[in-house]
Amino acid sequence: MLHALDIAGMVCPNNVFLAPMAGYTNYPYRKLCAALGAGLSFTEMVSAKGLHYGSEETKLLLYHGEESPKAAQLFGSDPEILREACESEALREFDLIDLNMGCPMPKIVKNGEGNALMENPALAEKIVAECVKSGKRISVKFRTGVDEGHKCAAEFAKRCEGAGACLLTVHGRTRDKIYAGPPDYAEIAAAKGAVGIPVIANGGIWNERDAARMLERTGADGVMVARAALYDPRVFCAIKGEERPPLLPYFLRLVEEEREVYGERFALVFCRKMAAFWLKGTRGAAAGKRRLFAAQTTEEVALLAEELFAEKEA
Repeated sequence: MLHALDIAGMVCPNNVFLAPMAGYTNYPYRKLCAALGAGLSFTEMVSAKGLHYGSEETKLLLYHGEESPKAAQLFGSDPEILREACESEALREFDLIDLNMGCPMPKIVKNGEGNALMENPALAEKIVAECVKSGKRISVKFRTGVDEGHKCAAEFAKRCEGAGACLLTVHGRTRDKIYAGPPDYAEIAAAKGAVGIPVIANGGIWNERDAARMLERTGADGVMVARAALYDPRVFCAIKGEERPPLLPYFLRLVEEEREVYGERFALVFCRKMAAFWLKGTRGAAAGKRRLFAAQTTEEVALLAEELFAEKEA
């Protein structure tokens, strides 16, 4: 099931990837997931227009360290602006650029971006072709379709491959489902069967059993983990068949690195919400979360984590 994956000459150590997630997959968190076994981790989705207009906040989303290989995700709908972003200094060191054609959020779709591009396949194809001209490896993440009556994963996959994409990720739900319901294994399998480039399957993967089922039923070349990695990043260890290590050392390192990269205020807010995620399902989690969100410094959060995670591991 697990193996190294070659993507147009870029070799990933394994085929279990961390999904791009807005508000979560910043550099320290990607680094943490890589340490726990993620074969490739993507940045949060980054606005191509934001880069075009020189937004410092947008550029900050692309902060990276020594991770290798490096993958970023862009969203937008203007082929020229997206190509410009791929060629920009901000993305110079990234090995792979993923184009978001799957986001179902209304504010993105209303702008003709994200999953709206599946309703305009000619434009989607043009975007991929234009970005490929940048010389970067280009991948595309998309859904099985817009709704149950308009599934088109195989055809869309063929268009992306024909335009020059070297990797595809298929989220096994239609836009109207958002993140609810089981993944559509048949549609992912159809996309895999339609192309000759690697296909990664995404959606509904919470543990090693889900990952194994996804690979078996779709024939995909790998899996991409999203929300499960927020609740317990050791899911990568589990999928790889490795023992889950204690959480606390990883959390304390995360607090330190978030603070070093983004400053105290950002680190405080981010680490409070991540600690709350990690406490899910434990006895007294609600009370623990209240204490975490009352903390006023990262030092307080770290001290609380030492207590709360000790109870979780007990």
